[in-house]
Amino acid sequence: MTRTSHLTIDLPDADATRALGRALAALLRAGDLVMLTGDLGAGKTTLTQGIGAGLDVRGQVASPTFVIARVHPPLGDGPALVHVDAYRLGSLDEVDALDLDASLDESVTVVEWGRGLVESIARDRLELTLSRPRGAAGATQDELAAILDDAESGTRRLTVEGFGERWAGLELPGAIDADDAAQDPAAPTDRHESVG
Repeated sequence: MTRTSHLTIDLPDADATRALGRALAALLRAGDLVMLTGDLGAGKTTLTQGIGAGLDVRGQVASPTFVIARVHPPLGDGPALVHVDAYRLGSLDEVDALDLDASLDESVTVVEWGRGLVESIARDRLELTLSRPRGAAGATQDELAAILDDAESGTRRLTVEGFGERWAGLELPGAIDADDAAQDPAAPTDRHESVG
């Protein structure tokens, strides 16, 4: 599938991350697949909380690590949110066992840690990658505990890649086109705006 949009957004804290999730929810509809990638503590679940709030779904959106998948029914006329944590899934067979494609048409499906596992379940998709300067990659146990304790603060950089016609021309508040920025090395580096 061809990439049709490529944006970057700087998010100064967890509140801005949730706000961006709410803005993204306004664009989402039943049948959409959103894949979230990023180190532990980067803000994947925080972003999903914003999506859940924007979709107006029932229940607290929390990391589904131990249940693997959680369905949040809509409170109104919108789609349900299916929130999946694929971290402990090791194969396509385990993903198939979740039967995500059965609920895909009626729901917005958000999959954390899904890269390399769920791309084939939807023709069009959004791939969101969150990174933090103080990410968890290579962190000691003490550093990891500090990162998780400090999950509400710290700037995150969100890279949004849209694949398929559905996401051609995607615009989000505070985003810049990453492909345009990469082609113009003379462009100022402070063009990233904050969402808040």
